[in-house]
Amino acid sequence: MPAGPVEARSKPRSIRVQDELTQRIDRGMLPAGSRLPSEPALAVELGVSRATLREALRALESEGLVRRMWGAGTYVADSRRVANSLDLNFGVTDAIRAAGMQAGIEQARHSMEPATVSEAARLELQPGSDVLVVERVRTADGKPIVLSRDILPGRLIAKRPEIADQMLTRSIYEVLERELGLVIHHGVASFRPVRADITVARRLGVPRGELLLAIWQVDYSEDGAPVLSSYEYHLADAFEFTVLRRGPGRRLS
Repeated sequence: MPAGPVEARSKPRSIRVQDELTQRIDRGMLPAGSRLPSEPALAVELGVSRATLREALRALESEGLVRRMWGAGTYVADSRRVANSLDLNFGVTDAIRAAGMQAGIEQARHSMEPATVSEAARLELQPGSDVLVVERVRTADGKPIVLSRDILPGRLIAKRPEIADQMLTRSIYEVLERELGLVIHHGVASFRPVRADITVARRLGVPRGELLLAIWQVDYSEDGAPVLSSYEYHLADAFEFTVLRRGPGRRLS
C-alpha cells in the first residue's frame, strides 16, 4: 500500500533523499555511468544539509547504486553485474556470457619481452628469459570491465608464433588446450582492492581513482608446471563475487 503524505513526512530526511535519488535512477533520469551534481548543488536542489545528503549517498553506495570517488564525484553504477564464484577458476569471457551479455575484446596487443625478476620467479624461469605478454581490455555489451595482462613462457609458442595472434581474440585457456595440448589444472590467486592509476583508468575509460578489484594469479598445468601468470583489474561495480565458505566440521573434545 503506498505511503501517505503523513507517513512519507515521518521518514528521516536521509531516507527521503535516498528514495528520491533511487526513483531518479530507476526512471532513467540519472542514467548508468552519469555523474551526479556536486554535493553543494544537489543538497540545495533537494533542500537538505550536506550531512544529510552524504548519509543518503553512503546508503546508495552500500546498495551498489552509486560509486563515490574521492576528488572525482559520485557516479550512477551500472545495474548489470557479472556473477562469479571466487572458488572457481573462471574465464572472463565465459562469465560475461553466462550473465547474458555480449563479450568483447578491445585494445588487444602482444609482445615478446624479457621476464622481470618477479615474473621469472612466478613462472620458474631465469630472469631475462623471453616471455609472451598479452594485454587486452574485456568488454560486456561494449562496456570495458576488465584490463588483463597475461604472461607466458616464450618457449611455449617458439615453434608456433602465430598462436600469439589467436590469444588476442580467444580465451587463452582455450588456445593453450586446443592448440598446445596444455590443460590448466588449477590456479593460485590473490585479490585486493586498488584504485586505478592514470594508465589503467585511461584504458578502462574510468576516472582516475576508480575502485577496482585486482587479481594476481598463476595457473599450473596438470604436471604442476606454471604456464600462465596473470594480472587483471576488474571494475568493482561490474562484478558480483561469491565464495563457498565451508564450516569448521565436527569438533571432537
